[in-house]
Amino acid sequence: MTVLTTPPRGDATTGKPSVTAPPAERRTRRRFSLWHLVLAPIAIIFAIPFVQMFITSVTPESEINTFPPRILPSHITFDGFAKLFTESGILLWLGNTVIVSAVAVASHLVLCSLAGYGFARLKFRGKTMGFLMIVATIMIPTQLLMIPTYILFSRLGLIDSLGAAIVPWLASAFGIFLMRQFFLSLPAELEEAALIDGCTRLQVFFRVILPLAKPALATLAIFTLLGSWNDLVWPLIAINNDQVFTLQLGITNFQGARRTDWALLMAGNVVATLPLILFFMVAQKQFVATMTFSGLKG
Repeated sequence: MTVLTTPPRGDATTGKPSVTAPPAERRTRRRFSLWHLVLAPIAIIFAIPFVQMFITSVTPESEINTFPPRILPSHITFDGFAKLFTESGILLWLGNTVIVSAVAVASHLVLCSLAGYGFARLKFRGKTMGFLMIVATIMIPTQLLMIPTYILFSRLGLIDSLGAAIVPWLASAFGIFLMRQFFLSLPAELEEAALIDGCTRLQVFFRVILPLAKPALATLAIFTLLGSWNDLVWPLIAINNDQVFTLQLGITNFQGARRTDWALLMAGNVVATLPLILFFMVAQKQFVATMTFSGLKG
């Protein structure tokens, strides 16, 4: 019995057989799912406040408090943004917030990853109890810690300085917990192979573990940036000098006791929110990967 086969067609220029990827290996297109019917309205609902905030920031002041309210302004004006950058210290506050958030993110990535790796891989006495005590601090309400924290910072001379806003964000129990959970999801054979090849424990951590921990580091950076950037309660208590105001603390002063300039207030909120949205759009893939594969392990 003879089986006839058709030889592959050659390339027109080289004469070599051309290789065609099977349909399963071709680039797949995103398909419509029934979940889109559920998630799309929810996404629209969450986007409405941001859209309304931007619309109000470019609406003339005479039309903001009209009744019935207008969905769209009759014409667009940037008077709110002009007042924001000329009559307030928005650039100074923005710079202070960038400093606080940058130090908070950097210190979280270093300290929390080191502590999380220690609790995930190293063996030492009191390891389990120490980790449980750290995680237990998450359940303590922040309001209970404000008075003793203020007394401590006052004795250290950190009140009315950027240090008062930076020090509480140097590390967190949640960051240690998140990094530990991710490190537990990595195979220990990779570290054992590196140790056999002569690497020290620190070399294993920096050369083997950290490159694999980019999703967890991106997730930790997102959470830390959101928390430090939007922190208001503690700076409101510890900072009274307008030269070291953070962005959220400065925007809070836009709300007057008798009259509020809503265009100015919404313009400030746009400036405060836009960097967070851009940062999340850049790191969202790493964030989803961490929450999917390592968030519940351990």
